[in-house]
Amino acid sequence: MDLYKITKNKLESIESDPFKLEKEIQSVVELNVETLFGLEFVKSEFSLGKFRLDSVCFDNDTNSFVIIEYKKGSSYSVIDQGYSYLSLMLNNKSDFILEYNETKNKTLKRGDVDWSQSRIIFVSPSFNTYQKNSVNFKDVPFELWEIKRYSNGTIGLDQHMSSSDESIEMVEGNKNSVIKNVGKEVKVYTEDGCFENREESVRELYHELKDKVSDWEGFNVDYHKRSCRFKNNKKIKIWIDVQTKCLHIGLLSRTDFSGNVKSVKNKFVLDDPKNLFTLKKSNYQEYYSYKLRNDKNIDYVVLMMKQKFDS
Repeated sequence: MDLYKITKNKLESIESDPFKLEKEIQSVVELNVETLFGLEFVKSEFSLGKFRLDSVCFDNDTNSFVIIEYKKGSSYSVIDQGYSYLSLMLNNKSDFILEYNETKNKTLKRGDVDWSQSRIIFVSPSFNTYQKNSVNFKDVPFELWEIKRYSNGTIGLDQHMSSSDESIEMVEGNKNSVIKNVGKEVKVYTEDGCFENREESVRELYHELKDKVSDWEGFNVDYHKRSCRFKNNKKIKIWIDVQTKCLHIGLLSRTDFSGNVKSVKNKFVLDDPKNLFTLKKSNYQEYYSYKLRNDKNIDYVVLMMKQKFDS
């Protein structure tokens, strides 16, 4: 993507400033991983057996571990490396939990982690066509992010999105035991999976809500187990838990992974004249909560969501 600086309606090209080393990319991402991906940083260069993982992070939204790998070249297979690392994680769960507890001084238990939501993020200045095509399946638990640095100190981050409805297990699962075994435990959820075994009225209510916000600039949605994440470009703004008879909407006010949320001065304050939303508090986060059971207040709820989306 070409960038330009505008001065009095005159455009001046901003030149790229390519990363020289993978370590440069790693340093930028690790220092800003919460801003870039909404993740809690755990460990750099995590060694496990003969493997060394670039960055290990934790996703507090899905209660799952995320491995981030940085690449400068394109002569590697994201499929082979990604599934090898996921298999490594699933076979060494206690090591990840121990590292998290020792590093973060917390008491995370095995049952607290949703291993089905484990995933790999690859970050590189570019990916070739083969690499992009290799992850073009609906159920591959990998993300490809291209990162660019520019001469004015700007960083650009762009995700390659899958456009396929085909399952990798149908193509590779029967002949690749690693893919088959990982696929038994790690799941990539779609809307259908998110609303499975839920009343049809809840799904219809969700569609009505989504239709009212889907034209917001930058809007996109991620699906997880029993939840949806409405995002403004890549940043999560609104989460929706899909419950049996309602949609539980959450608007995050502030968060602190260390457990001292009151120390965070920069917070989102909802202007809610009808007082429909309730402010929920814990040591780690504060958020506005509302359970949407029907479309009676849906237009008002959309206005509340728009405040958070634009914040």
